[in-house]
Amino acid sequence: MTATDRTGALVQSAPGYRARHTLPLRVEAMRQLRRRRTYVMGGVLAALPFVLIAAFAIGGGSDNGNSRVTLVDTATASGANFAATCLFVSAGFLLVVPVALFCGDTVASEASWSSLRYLLAAPVPRTRLLAAKLAVGLAFSAAAMVLLPVVALAAGTAAYGWDALQLPTGGFLAPGTALPRLALVVAYIFVGQLVTAALAFWLSTVTDAPLGAVGGAVGLTIVGNVLDQVTALGSWRDFLPAHWQFAWADALQQQVEWAGMIKGTAVSVAYALVLGALAFRGFRTKDVVS
Repeated sequence: MTATDRTGALVQSAPGYRARHTLPLRVEAMRQLRRRRTYVMGGVLAALPFVLIAAFAIGGGSDNGNSRVTLVDTATASGANFAATCLFVSAGFLLVVPVALFCGDTVASEASWSSLRYLLAAPVPRTRLLAAKLAVGLAFSAAAMVLLPVVALAAGTAAYGWDALQLPTGGFLAPGTALPRLALVVAYIFVGQLVTAALAFWLSTVTDAPLGAVGGAVGLTIVGNVLDQVTALGSWRDFLPAHWQFAWADALQQQVEWAGMIKGTAVSVAYALVLGALAFRGFRTKDVVS
């Protein structure tokens, strides 16, 4: 018989047992894919572009009341513009939700179903368990990030045509240049959401309530956005991930400005590494009773 100690190390080896063969990623991915919340979240993200198209059709265009041109003002110029607008209106909150859901629900849900202890008794080493669940959670989060702009680009092209990306600062980007720039935007948004992912995952390892982990991550992300609006903090805001969440706008220029995105990436990755380390360290010695 085999068992694992509190650090996940094998106490007694069974014939043919290989720790690296436990809980394959494809098994965990299929478990997450079959869950109803995955389909609901995918449906919400896929529906958003069509909701915005209807809104623009009903509203008859945008009027911001001043001479400054924004991405929203150019939304109906082309399919590429519409995809960029969808990312702009959703990056601050909507895209936070699937990341918090896929990464925050993964371990806590097992504990709430009282199945976590059975996974560890299989035995699945704790580090491998967390690594598999985090990898799948990040993969589903990335898929959510890609789904929105892909649907928006297809729907926007059907509604407004395939044309150059009109820049709010003036000028245009040819379709062949616009697509790689939009891909860069999506990649940066995903990197920026690593903080939310790591926070949700850490909370998922310390609570048996999935809603608490997901809600806590979303709530703290909102708090970060609020703090970024407090100008009295001055340069301290540079250490807030929320301060750099729209630095991807620098990619939608004639020449890409990398400074803001590099700083935002550094801040996000640093927070994510610390929170991820807390999750793995705390779970290795946690008493799992559910």
